[in-house]
Amino acid sequence: MKKTLLALATVVVLAVAMLFTLNMPARAGAPPEKHPEIQAAINHLRQAKKNLEKGAHDFKGHRAEALKHTNAALEECRLALESD
Repeated sequence: MKKTLLALATVVVLAVAMLFTLNMPARAGAPPEKHPEIQAAINHLRQAKKNLEKGAHDFKGHRAEALKHTNAALEECRLALESD
């Protein structure tokens, strides 16, 4: 159950990141950002990580697991950018 919820949360974060980048206007005069969807996902994941780290409860280990999965998602995004 908790793996399903964590996977769903990750998908939601990535979907929101993609929606935000689709609506962002390009900066005038600046070259387009490489892989803006992944960059946005990284920013959202970093913010989620900060929020999880500030949590007052451990929620029977679920907060720690969510943090572990967030770190794993950040690493996958880093590897994706590196592979290009």
